[in-house]
Amino acid sequence: MKSKEVISAKLVQDARQIIEAAQKNAVRSVNFCRVQMYWNLGKRIFEEEQHGKKRADYGAYIVKSLAEKLEFEYGSGFSRRQLEFCRQFYNIYPIANALRSQLNWSQYRMLIQISDSDKREYYELEAVNNSWNGRELERQINSQLYERLLLSNDKESVLAVARKERIPETPQEVIKDPMVLEFLGLEKNPSFYESDLEGAIISHITEFLLELGKGFSFVARQKRIMLEDDEFFVDLVLYNRLLRCFVVIEIKTGKITHQDLGQLQMYVNFHDRIEKLPDENPTIGILLCAGKNDSAVKMTLPENNKTILASEYKLYLPTTEQLVSEINEAKKLAQKQD
Repeated sequence: MKSKEVISAKLVQDARQIIEAAQKNAVRSVNFCRVQMYWNLGKRIFEEEQHGKKRADYGAYIVKSLAEKLEFEYGSGFSRRQLEFCRQFYNIYPIANALRSQLNWSQYRMLIQISDSDKREYYELEAVNNSWNGRELERQINSQLYERLLLSNDKESVLAVARKERIPETPQEVIKDPMVLEFLGLEKNPSFYESDLEGAIISHITEFLLELGKGFSFVARQKRIMLEDDEFFVDLVLYNRLLRCFVVIEIKTGKITHQDLGQLQMYVNFHDRIEKLPDENPTIGILLCAGKNDSAVKMTLPENNKTILASEYKLYLPTTEQLVSEINEAKKLAQKQD
């Protein structure tokens, strides 16, 4: 009796990839058809407004009347609010060929609610560049990513990176301060330990790398370093392919001290002298802390320091008012120190 032939695992894997790719393309195609449908509805409503009565409230009347008919026939996807979004969508994106097939209607709805055109362009480009889904885009908008990047960068450089006109050249262009870690699910409690925060980060490493920014990949946790008879453990070691360097992270749940900065500097020196390849850039050190004294940090580190950064973490999403207040405080402090 002939033994059964066994097909190769590679064949099965390739077949699955073909099927899953086709399924994703089908979903993407359907999603973009929906985007085009809403754009065309917005265009038609706009045209009706232009040819109709010159009343200030005529547009609202059209949307209300049309929604009453369409919602009855086609459901809640054509409510008055939805048609108002369609009209707004067309007004903001009047060129059909400029619509991005990578974005779905829920993402466009988030984008059109951003009044600042530069800010809207940034999130649109980054959603495409990083393949953010709707939840990730919403999280980045709610965590004020754009505003946090502007704390240490000018608007033109932030947009140039998003437009792929240049790649980040300095740690400040990639690493944000503050970092928002609400996805860890930890309560703001002074009694939890650094190991708790580190463990939560490892459990949510995908979200943590997304929050850190572009080009990060995980290398090691609690990396052991032997210096003669003494051993040390680095909390987290990452690598950034855009900056082409190691990124060493030390976690502190309290306010940082100059001793903390000295320890981080030692870890950075070790990676520069032992781990770094000749063609790689100097290692970056990040002290992730619950609170920091910017003046103390600046005084502890050399004046030409470009590789050691202190970044405060927050365990909740800040409100716009809170972030604006922090931005203004940071600007005042920077002006005093210059």
